[in-house]
Parts: sequence; C-alpha cells; structure tokens
Amino acid sequence: MKNGRIAVPSNGAGGIDGTRAGHFGHCDTFTFIDVEDGEIKEVTTLQNEGHAQGGCMVPVNFLADNNVKALIVGGIGMRPLMGFKQVGIDVFHDDQRPDIKPVVEDLIAGKLTEIQNDQVCGGGNGGQPNLP
Repeated sequence: MKNGRIAVPSNGAGGIDGTRAGHFGHCDTFTFIDVEDGEIKEVTTLQNEGHAQGGCMVPVNFLADNNVKALIVGGIGMRPLMGFKQVGIDVFHDDQRPDIKPVVEDLIAGKLTEIQNDQVCGGGNGGQPNLP
C-alpha cells in the first residue's frame, strides 16, 4: 500500500511505537497511519467507540468515517470482516508480532496478505461453530 490511511487496533494510548490489540473490536485505541508515496507521513490515534449499540458494525463504520483504506488485525470475526469488505476497507492479517511499526512497514512493502474467510475468529456468532 503506497497511499492511504492504515488503521491498527492498539493497546493503551496506541501510536506507531505502541502494540497491537489482539482483537480489533475490543481495542482501547485505533492508531491511524497516513501513507503517501510509500512513506509514513502522519500518525494519529482515536479512542475506540466500542461495541455498544450497533454491535460489530460500530467500529466498521467508525473506521470508514475516518477514511481508512486498510486495517491490520491479529483477529476478527466474520460479521465485521464482511462489513469492512462492504465499505471498501481491505483487512490484512498478522498475529505474530505485537509491535505496530514493523507490521505497518510490512503492509507498505506489500508483505502482508489479506485475511481469508477461514482465518476469522468465532466470537460474534452466538456460540455457533464457524462453518466452512
């Protein structure tokens, strides 16, 4: 990704030197990284609005309203993943490294893959198993 806004669900205050939250919907903060011509231009943070009214679509709409083009997650459920696809946000997967900066640099360099339907978590489906 050479241009656009990347969002990373973050622990605590977030920021480029922060750590990623394990699941996007329950993070404390979203770190936004604005990229131009393959370079990090600006880093900002916004507190997560949570799951209250509207469930999993609240963070989807929140990120869409903030012009996010790509999201890096360690885990995500099927409903929000489908929501991100509907609003045109690409969702990338990395569940190995907790630090924000290296995974953002990997996304900019084209080294991360988009999350696939078989990689989603089973969190928000009423206790039903994920079906193939």
